[in-house]
Amino acid sequence: MKMKYDYSIIVDEILLWFEKEKRDLPWRRNPLPYYVWISEIMLQQTRVEAVKEYFKRFLAELPTIESLATVEDDKLMKLWEGLGYYNRARNLKKAAVQIMEQYNGELPKDYKELISLPGIGSYTAGAIASQAYGIAEPAVDGNVLRVTKRLAGSYDDITKASVKKELEEELKKIMPQNETGSTYNKAGAFNQALMELGAIVCIPNGKPLCEKCPLQKKCIAYEKNIIMELPVKPSKKARKIEKKTVFVFEWNGRYGIHKRAKKGLLANLWEFPNVEEMYSISKVERFLEKQGILEYEMELLGEAKHTFSHVEWHMLGYKIKIKEIKKEQAIFMEDLVWVTEKELFENYALPTAFGAFKQKI
Repeated sequence: MKMKYDYSIIVDEILLWFEKEKRDLPWRRNPLPYYVWISEIMLQQTRVEAVKEYFKRFLAELPTIESLATVEDDKLMKLWEGLGYYNRARNLKKAAVQIMEQYNGELPKDYKELISLPGIGSYTAGAIASQAYGIAEPAVDGNVLRVTKRLAGSYDDITKASVKKELEEELKKIMPQNETGSTYNKAGAFNQALMELGAIVCIPNGKPLCEKCPLQKKCIAYEKNIIMELPVKPSKKARKIEKKTVFVFEWNGRYGIHKRAKKGLLANLWEFPNVEEMYSISKVERFLEKQGILEYEMELLGEAKHTFSHVEWHMLGYKIKIKEIKKEQAIFMEDLVWVTEKELFENYALPTAFGAFKQKI
């Protein structure tokens, strides 16, 4: 039978450390429920430094839940452009609509109601509940799992839902309660302190900075010299490689783009037209001929690579400046929308995967 770690022994020290060492982040200065929600969704799979400017820009355009609920999809995607994982943005809008309809435009204070909203899981619900409302609910993300499993010297597989659930239950028991009349939000600070420790001291890649850790003397992994063995998670499966040829078509000073399918990877986002396989110049020439593109200038844009969760795109780009075309023959180009360079950069959200080619226009 494994021994359980008593996490109550870390509460006071980690709170003191957090007050001294916490980073100055825009969403911490004024932890309104909407701000906490937006920041936490943005921070999923994205570095803090990258999120700062997106957060400011997003709130400047969509300062309220009502504005988020009514924003046009293309504008929302443009605001999210570059952050990736676009379903996060779609779920934000779905949740905003639900909040307007069911909760009078205010994020609910109840944990179970929060977790029922699209895109909000146990971690985000705990983060909002604790940081915005001072409710003693844990917020367990990858940083928290890493910190706590090193503290406990635990070889639990942190990718298992049961391990996360058990940790949430353990932390809920020792979550500090806010004192009546006090403006200091202990519950929110405790969750943020664990996450902060994992982000800047007990780091995910490379050797943790144990000499800077306020919990060093209470860390079993440090005591047993097994820090680099923890946390435990199985090796990821090799990503599938997909090869593509990307065409940046220019015609009469406009560029051809189209929307991807409504379902699947990068659903409903704009992109440069592309085909499977990396085409040689001679194959591109044959392809253009079949499309009735009779006269053109071709420029090789080079190769680019983009990594998704389970797939990796290896791309080769060509810029094709069209001078003469038989429209009736250009089946491949029938669904293209032709936009100016200004429109392309200001109005249409293209996934980061195509960024290398977009920058060469």
